[in-house]
Amino acid sequence: MVRDELLRLRARAEAEAATLAQDLEALFLASRDSNADDEHDPEGATIGFERAQLTALLAVARERIADVDDALRRVDAATYGVCERCGQPIGDERLAARPFARFCMACA
Repeated sequence: MVRDELLRLRARAEAEAATLAQDLEALFLASRDSNADDEHDPEGATIGFERAQLTALLAVARERIADVDDALRRVDAATYGVCERCGQPIGDERLAARPFARFCMACA
């Protein structure tokens, strides 16, 4: 059951990362084809800001994938739900909120 939930979480993160990567690529292509002075556009965010925002969101999605992969390895090793710092069980509420948590609340 835990494995299934982690796999669903990973699939969602992969889909999000793929969408963000496509959006970022589209932004790069659009900015190459445009000679607009977006740095001085009073209408809104600059292309640079949008690129930075998409890059940050993509990094978070990729980090989530890595976190879930690490949690899946802990499931396989029968150490899932055990704090890596103190060795005590990680509370069910914490695991429900962060299924890839590595530390109990006291150690986090």
